[in-house]
Amino acid sequence: MICFRCDGRRRSPRAKWSAKWCGKLARAPLALRFEILVQTPTPLQRALQDAQSGRIDAAIASVRTLLRIQPKNADALQMLGLFLTQVGQPQQAIAQLERAVAIAPNIAGYRNNLGNALIGSGRNKDAVDQFRAAVRLDATYARAYLGLALALLSLKDSDAAVDACRRGLELRQDWPEMSACAAAALEAGDRMPESVDWLRNAIARSGASEQLLSKFAFALNYLSVDPEELADAHRAYRDQPRRPVANPAATDPNPDRPLRIGIMSGDLREHSVGYFAHPIFRGKRNGDAIVVFATTPPDLNSAMGKRFRAMADAWIECSMLSDDALDRTIREQRIDVLVELSGHTKGGRLPALDRKPAPVIVSAIGYPNTTGHPQVDWRVVDAITDPPGTDDRCTERLLRLDPCFLCYEPNLDACEPVMPAENAPVTFGSFNLTSKVGDETIRLWSAVMAAVPDSRLLLKSKSIADPSTRRRVLERIAAGGIDPARIEALGYTETPADHLALYGRVHVALDSTPYNGTTTTCEALWMGVPVVVLEGDRHGARVGTSLLRAAGRAEWIARNSSEFVAIAAGLAQDRARLCDWRTNARAVLRDSTLLDASGYGARFHAALRYAWTDYCSTRANAARTDS
Repeated sequence: MICFRCDGRRRSPRAKWSAKWCGKLARAPLALRFEILVQTPTPLQRALQDAQSGRIDAAIASVRTLLRIQPKNADALQMLGLFLTQVGQPQQAIAQLERAVAIAPNIAGYRNNLGNALIGSGRNKDAVDQFRAAVRLDATYARAYLGLALALLSLKDSDAAVDACRRGLELRQDWPEMSACAAAALEAGDRMPESVDWLRNAIARSGASEQLLSKFAFALNYLSVDPEELADAHRAYRDQPRRPVANPAATDPNPDRPLRIGIMSGDLREHSVGYFAHPIFRGKRNGDAIVVFATTPPDLNSAMGKRFRAMADAWIECSMLSDDALDRTIREQRIDVLVELSGHTKGGRLPALDRKPAPVIVSAIGYPNTTGHPQVDWRVVDAITDPPGTDDRCTERLLRLDPCFLCYEPNLDACEPVMPAENAPVTFGSFNLTSKVGDETIRLWSAVMAAVPDSRLLLKSKSIADPSTRRRVLERIAAGGIDPARIEALGYTETPADHLALYGRVHVALDSTPYNGTTTTCEALWMGVPVVVLEGDRHGARVGTSLLRAAGRAEWIARNSSEFVAIAAGLAQDRARLCDWRTNARAVLRDSTLLDASGYGARFHAALRYAWTDYCSTRANAARTDS
């Protein structure tokens, strides 16, 4: 989403309309931020209005028309660049923004815009240069420090990102957006408890903003807090003041008619959510239509994204839309059931649901807890992740999609499973985010390695690419009793196939707790590696249990820490069992519930139909009462 704002350092009488626009925009999510620095009220004003209303093609046409007359209009060049990011033309966008900077190199806002576009194209080092140039031009330019922090975070320099956030907060103390960015940088730097404390302090200092409460609720999933404390954090998010609910788009409350199903997500690409969303598209009933509302900038080179586009009946780019504009767009599509796949994760757009843009709203797949949003009616779970009796922890009603709330689609590029060399030391592995590896997890793993002398631990996580993060991870694990000499820590691999091939070095995978792995668990199983999980006391700590039961491997589920150690050690010392699973895993999984895409798709759409029928029944009862 792009946030258009006028620049307070470069005002003119003709720029006043831009300030008016600024006040109409909903705050943007923690993502790329742009400022449009416009001096000419028309036709750029019309172009901006078109863009904010979702008419991006008309906006681009208006700006191009002006540039044919005024080819060196820097305002128009930078606006065109920002619009081109919305339609998935990043290189053309950068070219326009670079032209604007070349014409007016001393405008900090132009540098900021170019930096954000460079982040979106993966040119993070170049982005850092632009943001640093912006703050050299204007040391009080707080928003450029936000861009700098995001670019540094993308470069896995989390400590420098935190420093940039601190500088921005010195300029604007009560800035929830920057506080949320600082918390994200602390999280990425393997400083999860610090991240949570930072958010607590920011909420106490700045007030309970929606953005900070959202980030705080998400962050608590990583810590071993009481389930009620976790539920309370999401209830606090629920209780935030919101825009008034508007009547949903007028749809016919007929329980049997074909449905228009909306999917709101920024992750229908090479992303963990993508590996679990395919059955939703493939399982739709005859006559139903699926409309995707894509909430992050398009990645036109994503093979998985192309497959999703081909399966959708309509695909609407929404990353640049304000919350109000996204609400209007959903209404215009006359959606009956809207399924949001992100919750409080990066790219989520929960505030766009404040006014209830669809009659029925369902949360599924992407978030390991209740959303806490009062307009989300249902949440897809199962009886293992959310057993009967735990419903009061959720603000939504629960759709239990038994036997498992997920269905995995393996990576098509995965190599065949191979065993580690016969003379290789026993190697335990975890490819989960290091933010999931808290003290409770380290104690479990330490006990396992003590039970298997000379064993090794292979960690792989994107955050380990940051040297400071790597050092902190190893220090924490060493403090938990594991000799660092027995640990190998890896960061990024070049391709997903290379990532999966690393499982050929792992004998047994160890899950994290209380925030289980999901994609990593499924990947390990698909690569023929057993996964040992500890059954916990909340949804996020029971996902592994649900996945293993769906895979037919309940014997790898531990009810306590002693069982966890015994199962892991027993597997590690039984090469015959390991070889058998490595050989037969894929055949077993193909016949399991975990990979039953057709069955899952049918159950998922039956659940949506149930939610729709319930809505229709409620409407009918209300009509009878009114009459």
